Amino acid sequence: MSYTTAHFKAPFFRQPSSDPVGSQRTSIVAMFNNNQEQDHLESIFKQKRILRSKVRQALKSMDPSLRSQEDDVIQTIVLEAPWFKSNGSMLQTAKKLYVPRVEDKNCNMRMFHISRIDDLVGNSMSILEPAPVDADGNEREDVMHANDAVDLVIMPGLAFDRSGRRLGRGGGYYDCFLKNYKELAKERNWKQPLFVALSYSVQIIDEVIPVTANDALVDALVSPCGVVPISPAALERMKL
Repeated sequence: MSYTTAHFKAPFFRQPSSDPVGSQRTSIVAMFNNNQEQDHLESIFKQKRILRSKVRQALKSMDPSLRSQEDDVIQTIVLEAPWFKSNGSMLQTAKKLYVPRVEDKNCNMRMFHISRIDDLVGNSMSILEPAPVDADGNEREDVMHANDAVDLVIMPGLAFDRSGRRLGRGGGYYDCFLKNYKELAKERNWKQPLFVALSYSVQIIDEVIPVTANDALVDALVSPCGVVPISPAALERMKL
């Protein structure tokens, strides 16, 4: 790893403004713009909370047999898709599989390589995650330290619209991770992975999901009704 040395400049002392009224006006405008931006963000967060409540209720009301049926259909679509060729199980393919692990409550999530289902252990919420080390005590490969690019990211979400906007569960883990991975891929001159979201039918909504600049978009949706390509990358690489 290379390091750069910081070059510190001598302090720059600004002369007092010759137009104190103009300076005051500029400060007021800046405060007004900041307040407007804050109000806009608060409005988006409020809309998201309302949408999350509606979608959670729809998922809660979903018949278990229908949920199981849609699970099977979605899995079949993915595993038989030309952009994800498989002989039956993701772990039986020649592909390298990375699975998320939540590190803390500050949006920190890592993706570790696993080779078998036994590599996953239940966390405090009984969600299966890879342990940082394998059964032999060896550190698992972190996708951020991998030598090869990731081709496909299959991601969850609470709701989606048909323009690729995604409503997460409010933790920001995927948004933060995907932002970091996109920057890494750009630095290494890698092709950006295809971001594909899996969705039950009730999770694809007609209304536009409000987003901020930090929210990750998806390239395509996979629902029980089939694949919904959204971005030019999806149309090209999924060859639909």
